Amino acid sequence: MRKSHSADYNRWSACLRDRDNGFKLSRRYEITDMVDRVGGGDSFSAALIYALNNYEDRQQALEFAVAASCLKHSIPGDFNRVGVVEVEKLMAGDGSGRVQR
Repeated sequence: MRKSHSADYNRWSACLRDRDNGFKLSRRYEITDMVDRVGGGDSFSAALIYALNNYEDRQQALEFAVAASCLKHSIPGDFNRVGVVEVEKLMAGDGSGRVQR
């Protein structure tokens, strides 16, 4: 669920509904100084597929997908270059943007 304020400032969140677990709403991110919107939806979809296969909790899977897509907005081009550890850090509340490799 994108809310565009300007070309480089968006709010970003998502929802997930399934037959067994009902409706889930993710955390909302304020994305400022966006680099590129291209690939945001693709990265969300790919991350959701990954997370649904690797997290038992549907809320965690949704949060992973939204965080991965949020990070993609800081990367130019169509390919999300972040790893699982970086996504999980953002999920845990570390929004510093510091790359630690």
